[in-house]
Amino acid sequence: MRKILIVDDEINIGLLLSKFLTRNSFSVSTATSGVSAMEYLAKESYDLVLCDYRLEDTDGKEMLIKIKESYPGTGVIIITGYSDIKLAVELIKLGAYDYITKPLYPDEILNTINKAIDTQMALNVNRLEIQDEAPKQKGSKPGNSHTDNFVNGSSAASKELLRQIHLVAPTTYSVILTGESGTGKESVAMAIHLNSPRKNQPFVAMDCGSLTKELAGSEFFGHEKGSFTGALYTKIGHFEMANGGTLFLDEVGNLSYEIQAALLRTVQERKIKRIGSTKEIELDVRIIVATNENLADAIQKGRFREDLYHRFNEFSLSLPPLRMRGSDIMLFAHTFLKGANQELNRKIHGFSEEVEECIMTYNWPGNVRELKNVVRRASLLTETQEIQLKALPLEISTYAKASAMETSIARTEKPRDLKNAALEAEYEAILKVLREVNFNKTKAAKILNIDRKTLYNKMRAINLEN
Repeated sequence: MRKILIVDDEINIGLLLSKFLTRNSFSVSTATSGVSAMEYLAKESYDLVLCDYRLEDTDGKEMLIKIKESYPGTGVIIITGYSDIKLAVELIKLGAYDYITKPLYPDEILNTINKAIDTQMALNVNRLEIQDEAPKQKGSKPGNSHTDNFVNGSSAASKELLRQIHLVAPTTYSVILTGESGTGKESVAMAIHLNSPRKNQPFVAMDCGSLTKELAGSEFFGHEKGSFTGALYTKIGHFEMANGGTLFLDEVGNLSYEIQAALLRTVQERKIKRIGSTKEIELDVRIIVATNENLADAIQKGRFREDLYHRFNEFSLSLPPLRMRGSDIMLFAHTFLKGANQELNRKIHGFSEEVEECIMTYNWPGNVRELKNVVRRASLLTETQEIQLKALPLEISTYAKASAMETSIARTEKPRDLKNAALEAEYEAILKVLREVNFNKTKAAKILNIDRKTLYNKMRAINLEN
């Protein structure tokens, strides 16, 4: 369970936050002063600290500096009732993940907390790798130990990806990352950032897929208080937050054409204006964008600006799907198992042979993200020292059976009569459709034009009922 320390001298706010976060499966401690907060941190490790800026015995800036010096593996979010843009930028550059202004909105703060913890975990992985590999680094190229665990592997696809990351990271090039959903594009973007001269500056990630046309301008460029209805305080945008560092734009193909035009001006001029302001802010930001769609096709269809595409496309990286990573699949599975053991306080040592076969056989349409979720779920269901087949989702455990059945049918001597030929063709058709729909029985029955009961009976006949 992820641990959060709330530091706020207003007891009621601390209590409300604690109850809300506990309901959302966090382990929460509360402190009402800077001194007591440091005592908590000395006794126990926390994934994240939510610290109010104005405390009776200190302030959020001083707390941030102390926490980052003594506990670099702990993320920090500063909360305040006052909006001060210069201070917000300063805090982010000192290492705070974000700066949130009161009043607090549940969905917004929960989303920020989850992103902050995920980002800090990725940074911690890299920090551990640096420590582990430090004695080996004499004579090696600088930065080799800063690559995120998602791309460290021995397969040809992983090695080539790693080579290209180390090639482009030291430059100032804008980068386009392409690949299927769940291939770890944000992790690769962070690996590029951590191998670059900007590694000590902010890395700011932004999900363009969740932006509405109305909010996009404010999120990108920020706004001044009172600049539009609902602008109750001054807000700094993601470009300004990332100034000096790296801005990662995920699912950039989902942006509206109007926002693309505004982005183009920003990328060309390297300046922004907050909405409602006349003051220009100079930018020094490296941009990395990611998409799981073909932007060239989007250009042809008039959904993406060609000039913006060429501004972004100074270098491109294509991330291989998990099914093309070979033996690295189990490397990732063991990495996720280690993380699940820490999260759930378990001591699961590994996977049974059957489970390993299923993991290596499955086609992983959700890629690294799907594998991570499967391992976390299986770890929660496992009470022994080894993950067994029953802990896997049905579509994964049956996928290996289907593959074995297909191989068996292919090796079987050709049938000598029409009845066997018809049965064999039927089995092949059922297996093909089941694999196409990820073993969703309802979808498969609909495609095959039979009812679910008939499908179950036929699956039982070829030992695929479980």
